[in-house]
Amino acid sequence: MSGKLLLTLLEAQDALSRLDGVTTTLPNADLLTLMYIRSEAVLSSQIEGTQASLDDVLRAEANLQDADDPKDVDEVLNYVAALDYGLTRRAELPLSLRLIREIHAQLLQGVRGERRSPGEFRTSQNWIGSAGATLQTATFVPPAPPDMLEALDNLEKFIYEDSSDLPPLLKIALIHAQFETIHPFLDGNGRTGRLLITLLLCHYGLLAQPLLYLSYYLKLNRAEYYDRLQAIRDRGDWEGWLLFFLRGVREVATQSTEKTRAVLELQRRDRERAVSLGAKMAQGLQVLDYLYQYPFISVRKVEEITQMSYNSANALVGRMVDAGLLKTYGNRQRDRQFVHQDYLDIFHLPEKHAAELGAPETATLSQDAEEEA
Repeated sequence: MSGKLLLTLLEAQDALSRLDGVTTTLPNADLLTLMYIRSEAVLSSQIEGTQASLDDVLRAEANLQDADDPKDVDEVLNYVAALDYGLTRRAELPLSLRLIREIHAQLLQGVRGERRSPGEFRTSQNWIGSAGATLQTATFVPPAPPDMLEALDNLEKFIYEDSSDLPPLLKIALIHAQFETIHPFLDGNGRTGRLLITLLLCHYGLLAQPLLYLSYYLKLNRAEYYDRLQAIRDRGDWEGWLLFFLRGVREVATQSTEKTRAVLELQRRDRERAVSLGAKMAQGLQVLDYLYQYPFISVRKVEEITQMSYNSANALVGRMVDAGLLKTYGNRQRDRQFVHQDYLDIFHLPEKHAAELGAPETATLSQDAEEEA
């Protein structure tokens, strides 16, 4: 291992340790974890060309979406469900090829790619290249199905191999690169491979909660991301890939730590502002607990959460707006929507930076001549 690689590894490990440590100070880590999972889902899906934003996803989850919202929100919601499924299923099933297939089936259920054999490893050849590329003009051709199955078997063994001399972060980087090179599915390989990074961080005990949205870094550096993977295939440049991956972990872990501290500070200020709600402070705190999980809300939802009458719920919302805890969202005259904007803004920054990038320039294609996102 070169000195540069060792130093970057140590920095990435230290950044992850700080992130893992700050999560122990969270009063309810599960609420915050869901926001990180959504951020990862949005950014990973945007790498593949989806247009749905974090706001779109949150409003859809709260059943507050509009007719003109992006139609690919369901793809992001599937990613959230697939990651949650994988994290839950790990308790009863090893991080195996079977679990990867199950996660993939969740990812493509009822969305673009649902006819591309969800949950099944491919039985035909695929290739990677610009839209319209053929097998002959492809940038990269993954292994044929018989070789692919052997490579997957080796990958599964590597996941569980007790390599005490190989740090887990390096192992995760190698596994992701190998998975993307094997490209075992007809569709959804990139999203599945990035989802696998999160599962592996928890599997190897590097994070107690999935608070690392590495897809932010991978999207901001998408061209280099693809180039580094291709450099492994073309000339065996593993160190270049490992350095790129570790720098991403270091950068995003540091950002996630700062974000988590910002959330803690905001929650402290929210409790102070809730005092102004007077006799309705207890109900206001109930609403705040909901908002930390689902930042968009309606008066009807406040009525449901607090068991107040509609008029009382509407009055509480008005007082929360006055206290700076809620802001009106959109221009609806009826069924108005409100948002905890200060909380949402903490999670907006990486998405806004990444959203400046355009659609992907490459696609995965296969012998049935359908293009994969």
